[in-house]
Amino acid sequence: MPQECLHIPKKITFPSKDGLTITADFYKARNQRDLIVLCHRSHFNRGEYKDIAQHLALEGFSCLAIDQRSGMNVMAYINETSTLAKKKKLPTGYLDAKQDIEAAVDFAFKKNNGKPIILVGSSYSASLSLLIAKDTEKVKAVAVFSPGEYLKGIELSNTLEDFSKSIFAASAKKEVADMKKLFRFVGKKNILFFLPTAEGFHGAKSLWPTSGGNEQYWQSFLGFLKSQ
Repeated sequence: MPQECLHIPKKITFPSKDGLTITADFYKARNQRDLIVLCHRSHFNRGEYKDIAQHLALEGFSCLAIDQRSGMNVMAYINETSTLAKKKKLPTGYLDAKQDIEAAVDFAFKKNNGKPIILVGSSYSASLSLLIAKDTEKVKAVAVFSPGEYLKGIELSNTLEDFSKSIFAASAKKEVADMKKLFRFVGKKNILFFLPTAEGFHGAKSLWPTSGGNEQYWQSFLGFLKSQ
């Protein structure tokens, strides 16, 4: 990617629902067509999207990539939200991070001048994103990479039965059957499944420039985003 095309992210903070400070990187597109909130998988942080957000910004999508309290320090990134939560002795399970994503949606909605945003999740945050998007008008569409029944005490497939918003769903090739099972009660007109011919990877890693077959994922993903 040419250096002059890079979008340098702005590091920002805002409070979660319980007051915990959330750290995020904001990538502003020069000619914004939409705003996307990017949520990472487990054992990760906002760095999962460092290349993905650059690509999206070049396509006109401003991005807010957040650190959730359920995550880790990896790829030379410190998950500042998780680090602070542990310092405060707050729980850091998957469902505990739901309030972080909800707060990010609220923040992005305001930043988008009160217009609904697009929510993107990876692995456990994909499941949380579906749960959140179902119940708020601040999200108009959701894209999920490797969602699953990861949320203790919640049968996500049943919860999604009357989901009415647009969904883009992708996964590694070996995860497709389980992913389709998750969405078995969702109306076919509401969901776009991407079925890879490449093996792919778990979560949003399938979009990384180092991941074989990423071009297939990108073509379908961008097509979905531009249709919203």
